[in-house]
Amino acid sequence: MEEKQVITPWEVKGSVDYERLIKEFGLQSMPVLPKQFDHLLFRRNIIFAHRDFQRIVEAVENKKPFVMMTGMMPSGKFHFGHKTVADQIIFYQNLGAKVYLAVADIEAYNTRISDVAELKKTAIEEYLLNYIALGLSPKNCDFYFQSKRSKDGKKACAYYRLAEMLARNSTFNEFRAVYGEITPAKMASSLLQAADMLHPQLPEFEGGPVPTVVPVGVDQDPHLRLARDISQRFEAFKFLQLSSTYQLFQPGLKGGKMSSSDPMSFIALTDSPDEAERKIKKYAFSGGQQTVEEHRKKGGNPDVDVSFQMLRYGLEPDDKKLKVIYDDYKSGKLLTSELKQIAVDKVRKFLEQHQKEREKAKSKLDQFLWKD
Repeated sequence: MEEKQVITPWEVKGSVDYERLIKEFGLQSMPVLPKQFDHLLFRRNIIFAHRDFQRIVEAVENKKPFVMMTGMMPSGKFHFGHKTVADQIIFYQNLGAKVYLAVADIEAYNTRISDVAELKKTAIEEYLLNYIALGLSPKNCDFYFQSKRSKDGKKACAYYRLAEMLARNSTFNEFRAVYGEITPAKMASSLLQAADMLHPQLPEFEGGPVPTVVPVGVDQDPHLRLARDISQRFEAFKFLQLSSTYQLFQPGLKGGKMSSSDPMSFIALTDSPDEAERKIKKYAFSGGQQTVEEHRKKGGNPDVDVSFQMLRYGLEPDDKKLKVIYDDYKSGKLLTSELKQIAVDKVRKFLEQHQKEREKAKSKLDQFLWKD
């Protein structure tokens, strides 16, 4: 029996039906975008839906200020699934966005891990270091912890005050409608998440309403829906409605969504090239046939093959080369073992270079962190 689909910010279960989610969540399919947005995540429909994204397009085309805000949950290893968000952060930063990058340590404390020191260590050593190594610049970037918003008292007060005041504009019924089962800890975390998304528009930060895009996986949409709804009822300040984009979940090695609790379901960006190769060869779900003869005759299914999907999500940046691999595998010309080897070679090359960049990134940490 097929497992029931469950999509919440804290749990993803079952096969994800994206067309159904677009209808249920009231999302819009991505429009044709101008040349400034020529990125493989858009070209390959990995970013598949949006809300009010035209506001961001107009800001870019007219060279107007805009903000890209996102957060990180500091639990577990930073893997290739997280890299998809990092690629978007750096892309928007290169387009001219002011980046607001929140460590959701209060949410993590309330819903996952109670060790505050561990959360801080994971945020810096796993997430921030990888972001920097991938190309995040300290220029035009506001990196912060929910638990310590700013050393500027006016900014910190404005942020926490907003999180408290947003509660006036929400109800228990609304929380239940958006999240289903809800607890006081999750309610508090959700209101703080709303403040994360909205506070760049306050006078203490960007000086006033500014287009703000929040790129997320579709499991995080409940946070967006809540923030969007209550922001428009907030009488103390006139917020510009949030924009958002939604990306497909990158498949885990065994198929399904990557799970931070199962290290064999993902490749971490700190895995050695040898370990990554071992994982791909042993665990990567195949779309091929049972025998070589059958595969040559019937071909494989690249749409479910994890090695191909790794290439699609960015390891093969050339669309034409990707199309050749797709066609060759589907026709049976390319065997599963050969496809896995292509993925292995790409991953090894990426990790070798990335881990050198991680070492260099350690000297740049102080440019992102403020001292107590």
